[in-house]
Amino acid sequence: MAESAEGTERIGASAPDVMAVITDFEAYPEWAGVKSAKVLATDEQGRGAEVAYEIDAPVIGSVIYTLAYAYEDDDRGCSWTTRQIEGKIRDIQGQYVLEELDEDETDVTYRLAVDVGIPLPGFMKKEAAKQIVNTGLGGLKKRVEGG
Repeated sequence: MAESAEGTERIGASAPDVMAVITDFEAYPEWAGVKSAKVLATDEQGRGAEVAYEIDAPVIGSVIYTLAYAYEDDDRGCSWTTRQIEGKIRDIQGQYVLEELDEDETDVTYRLAVDVGIPLPGFMKKEAAKQIVNTGLGGLKKRVEGG
């Protein structure tokens, strides 16, 4: 069963500036807690449509997965679904939703559902999903704001 988590962070930048960092997938190892990221296919606007990742996760070890991305209009965010996974995760679904407050502030909501393919207590699965969301939002804020 998938565990879900959600968090929101206010970032001191415009929605287009935030989306520029979100869509710079190959820079994810520098801030998003992944070991590697490689764009395999792009959409008609040159954004990553399929991206392969590798992570080393506590308890489950190395996982290699490919996500398919869909984008909202006007830099309002993106969502992703699992295309392929090698390792002990069954499914990953997620979404960034951007709400630009003004040209210098954007609220970013990160929603994630992860189905881990090994038996773990529910609280551990829930905590892992929350940790991924917190790491992603914190890293995104730091990367966008340059801090």
